[in-house]
Amino acid sequence: MQVTSLLSLQEEPVQPGHDHHHDHEHEREPSCPSCGHDHEHAPVRLWQTLIGVVFVLNAFIIDWAFNQGQVIASASAFIGAVVLGYPIVLTAIKDIRRNSLSINELVAIAVLAAFASGNYKTAGVVAFFMLMGDIIETRTAEGARASIESLIRLTPTKARRITADGEEEVAAQNLTVGDIIRIRPGDNVAADGVIVSGQGSFNQATITGESLPADKKPGDEVFAGTQNLTGVLEVKVSRAGHDTTLGRVRDLILAAEKTKLPIMKIVDQYMGFYTPLVLVIAALVWAFTRNLNDVISVIIFSCPCAFILATPTAMVAALSAAARLGILIKNVADIELAAKINAFVFDKTGTLTTGELAVSRLAPLNGTQPADLLRLAASAEKYSNHPTAKALSQLAQEAGVPLFEPKDFSETAGRGIKASVDGDTILVGRAQWLKDNHVKEDFMKSVDLNETEGWSLIFVARGGQCIGWVGLQDQTRAEARESLVELKESGVRRVAMVTGDRQPVAMRVAKEIGCEEASGECLPQNKVDFVRSVRSKGYKVAVVGDGVNDAPALAAGDIGIAMGAAGSEVAIHSATIALMNNDLRRLPFLVKLSRSTRVVINQNFLFGVAFIIGGITLSALSLVPPAFAAALHTCGSLIVVFNSARLVRKGEELEHYGTEPALPPGRPGRPAAGLEAKPELAVRTA
Repeated sequence: MQVTSLLSLQEEPVQPGHDHHHDHEHEREPSCPSCGHDHEHAPVRLWQTLIGVVFVLNAFIIDWAFNQGQVIASASAFIGAVVLGYPIVLTAIKDIRRNSLSINELVAIAVLAAFASGNYKTAGVVAFFMLMGDIIETRTAEGARASIESLIRLTPTKARRITADGEEEVAAQNLTVGDIIRIRPGDNVAADGVIVSGQGSFNQATITGESLPADKKPGDEVFAGTQNLTGVLEVKVSRAGHDTTLGRVRDLILAAEKTKLPIMKIVDQYMGFYTPLVLVIAALVWAFTRNLNDVISVIIFSCPCAFILATPTAMVAALSAAARLGILIKNVADIELAAKINAFVFDKTGTLTTGELAVSRLAPLNGTQPADLLRLAASAEKYSNHPTAKALSQLAQEAGVPLFEPKDFSETAGRGIKASVDGDTILVGRAQWLKDNHVKEDFMKSVDLNETEGWSLIFVARGGQCIGWVGLQDQTRAEARESLVELKESGVRRVAMVTGDRQPVAMRVAKEIGCEEASGECLPQNKVDFVRSVRSKGYKVAVVGDGVNDAPALAAGDIGIAMGAAGSEVAIHSATIALMNNDLRRLPFLVKLSRSTRVVINQNFLFGVAFIIGGITLSALSLVPPAFAAALHTCGSLIVVFNSARLVRKGEELEHYGTEPALPPGRPGRPAAGLEAKPELAVRTA
């Protein structure tokens, strides 16, 4: 009966970014014509049901205990049947007034027929079980939405804004871009912003789906709805209110709930013909059996609650499982489409690689130790904002190498650094920078790397002598190879990488991650052409990128998946699916979730059809009384709900992964934190 209210979640597609404030005001109205459900009766209906049950049970008890109590028992059953049947009949009348024909009318007819038969106890039992199914289905729908509405409560209503006069408490909705707010340990962040002072550890599971806390320092971005676990910070607001990442996440989930799978559109199309067909079948049963109870049972079994719940319950469970891991699906039809994907096209930078330089090679010369080379280079670059300086500083911090304080620091843009470190003049930069500063020796002969393959080389000199060089590169993501293997094992036949980088760089990355096909030097239009060529060969293509320069290619695929969409406006709007973190393991999980969802929907669908046909057949043969038919009807709906609920637990094995997956053995990369500054540094040395 209550299926119409659950289906209302998928009625009108909503564009991402649409302001849902009005929608929720609408949902709080007492009556909602669009969904065919009287919302103001939802909290009352449970009490109505309990009161009605008391009268019906009282009738059974009196009838059993007293031989002379038939009149009292009948009166008690009559009252109970009226109390239980009233909301059912009222809902059907409202449907008819709106010229809408739905399964609500079937339920009302079944209750009225039982009532008209004079057996008020049967009428009460039938109404009770139909109402119980209604309540269970309503609570199922409300439970699904509760997790979404909880996103609203994650954002605090108050914020501590810092002004010239000190700290003041203001409503979070009154924050504006540029405000400075203070966040204490245990506080939920009130708006998106950038840390200007302080450090802390943040639980970002609501945004990225990652359970491990993320450490934040000045310059890092924080998101509304995340929780500060440690430290006191001051944050400059960059987005507030509905514009925050959390607000956009909530809008995306609500938009997905309002879209439909193809099977749901078919159900809607034929539901107007279903009720008249059932009435014809009921009339035929009456014509052959002249048994009103059989007719009532036929009508009860014909209510296709289990059939119609088959898809929405599985979809809501799948959306919940995906959102828990930071996978946001804009259109629920993409859950079904993802099961058919047999080709993946990846961007390289920021997708298969981290997009940040990292030290992969230390090559000390002239008797210098690797730790000394790292210490001098990182100390000299300490005050530089160049990506190279950040990579050296990161490695020194992870390896536990203490740095010196540089003096007389000077930086020539695009060339190198000159500084005094521990009493020596240190030069760090390109080969030509050293030569221009009178380093005479032929240090280039020691280089055995090819810069055309994506290596960035910097040389270090002390006191006019080259003491070594450092090789840096954009590191491939540690989980990339594992994820591609899982995709292939799941049946993906073609995996390709397209990048605007040079072809040798593309080939190197492809070899590291096990990708057989790599195409370099691609402009955005070339990427689009590549995707179209793959689709023209019959493949269903998913395009994965960072959502910025890959937007045209993302739109060209059957599915566009944006990596690291947290905080990225372009990423959220350019792709059909957004990954709120950068963990590539979410991709094979998405394919598996999609296929599991399709299996569950098919199971539910077949069960619903078999349940209706079997129930009508048994009823026509006078094998199922109305009260038992009502009980079986409720059980059928519960079976579908519980079968779909299995999807909610999908992906639990991924929840413990943090933002930095462990490096696989033998992979060149940064050393683990805590390594001592010794020649055995966990980077390859010359």
